[in-house]
Amino acid sequence: MMLAAGGAIAAAVARPPPPPLVRCGARKEAESAEFKMEAEGDMRRGMLGFGLGGAAGKKKKKRKKEKVEVVWQCARGCGACCKLDKGPAFPAPEEIFADDPSHLQLYKSLIGPDGWCVHYHHPTRTCSIYPDRPFFCRVEPAVFRKLYGIDERRFNREACRDTIKAVYGSGSEELKNFDRLTRNPK
Repeated sequence: MMLAAGGAIAAAVARPPPPPLVRCGARKEAESAEFKMEAEGDMRRGMLGFGLGGAAGKKKKKRKKEKVEVVWQCARGCGACCKLDKGPAFPAPEEIFADDPSHLQLYKSLIGPDGWCVHYHHPTRTCSIYPDRPFFCRVEPAVFRKLYGIDERRFNREACRDTIKAVYGSGSEELKNFDRLTRNPK
């Protein structure tokens, strides 16, 4: 009993912390475009600094905010997709690669004894063959549509969120980081 608890603690301590928050490029562009539009509008109305000046007494026109769709991006350093043996909550490799035995064989050859890909480097949370990784390791909407039948719009968030929850847990820093990265701009 004591050994099992110690092993769990050692496993929890051995996992490196998630990488620092990296902001989604689409959100950043949307915010800077919004700021630029506001600044230009203020200049046209003759506003000074804190909203004082030529616009006093004038009614502000409501402008429509352009809806900017956040572009999905991988949360660098997450690695949830590199956990190849995910358990019964996910389709078995035999189901995913039913029509291609060579892909099934390759996929199975990548599963290490701990269920993680043999090319996943835990301390740095990186892939040692990233530029040359197999197509099924490419976390892209077209690949997920072909392999899992996931619609591109759903793929943007839900597929990754479910995988991160299953691998790291629903209260994990990895999930919080992913949520911050993909949060829709307000």
